This record gives sequence, structure tokens and C-alpha cells, in this order.
Amino acid sequence: MPPRIEPERRRREVIEAAFRVVVTAGLEGLSLRKVAEEAGLNIGSVRHYFDGHLDLLAAAAQEAGDRMDRRLARHPVERLRQLRGTEALDAVQSLVEEVLPLDQQRRDETTVVVELVMASRTRPVFHEMSERMGADLADVLRRALTALDAHDPETGSARLTALITGMTVEAVTPHREFGPDLIRATLRAQLETLIPHEGNA
Repeated sequence: MPPRIEPERRRREVIEAAFRVVVTAGLEGLSLRKVAEEAGLNIGSVRHYFDGHLDLLAAAAQEAGDRMDRRLARHPVERLRQLRGTEALDAVQSLVEEVLPLDQQRRDETTVVVELVMASRTRPVFHEMSERMGADLADVLRRALTALDAHDPETGSARLTALITGMTVEAVTPHREFGPDLIRATLRAQLETLIPHEGNA
């Protein structure tokens, strides 16, 4: 007999399959049947872990938020306090790049986030996730700018959050090419207006 797969591992495999379906087909293309096919399971197995379509969507939303939190946690804000000049700019750039679509994995993750955030306008199941992700990102940016003695961290974090949102949407939608080099350059130009360094001291 094949070894028994732990329920939590199988549940995560279903959520991963849901992510892949959203990336390729969008939220409107997501169904329990498509997710089951993507995960290599029968639909009854998927229903064992999720009560229905909305339950699976809620789990995908939670996973999207958790992934963003884990990426940001790789760059503790406390480490920024001793940095100045180019080192400070590089450190904040690395932090912000964690949530930008600069490679295929981050592109897929941000595609899912964009789909879920846009859907939150009309689907209550996504409201909490959307609000939490926005608040968590703004809080991390505000604390990072405060640690680096930026002028008006509140306004600066709002500007950065808007820039991140805009660049992400531009990068994952097909109406124009907004690649990694342009994303990094645009982010750097904005950071240079917010963080004290040799060029603006």
C-alpha cells in the first residue's frame, strides 16, 4: 500500500493546485473540478478538505496573505536601524522586492494576489484578506522608513504602497511590458526621494 499522506500536506497540495489554476485561468476559471484535475485527485478528495468553492477561495486568500508575510519576515526592520546611505537603500529595496513580480514564483504569487484583491470589491469572502495584506504591507514600510529616519514615514509608506500596487498590476496584466529591470529602476528612484543618502542629504 502507498504511504498515507498527512491530511495537512494533502490540503496544502490542493491549495497549491488552486494557485496554479488562478494563474492560468483567473478566479472565474477556478472550480473544484479544475483544482482536482490540477492536483491529480478526484473531486471527492478535494471536497474532503474544502466544503465548497468559497471555502477553497478563502483558503487561497489566506495562503496569499501568509506568503507575503513570510517574504517580508525575511527582512527584519530592526536590522535597518544601523544602516545609512547606499546600504540603507539596498536593504529597503531588497525588502520591497520580496513582494514584487521579479521572477516566475513571485509573478505567480502576485498574480493570485491581484486577482483576489480585485475580487474583494464585490466578494465579501476576500475582504478580510485584502484589508490585512494592505495594512501589513503599509505597516512594514512605515516601520522601515521610520528606522531609517525618513521624513514623514506615514506619507512615504502610502506612496510606496501605491507604487507597489501599480507596478504589480502593470507587470501581471498583458496591456504593456513592465519587466524586472524597469520595476527595480522605478522602485529605486522612489526610494531615493524617501530615504536620506549622499545624493539628497
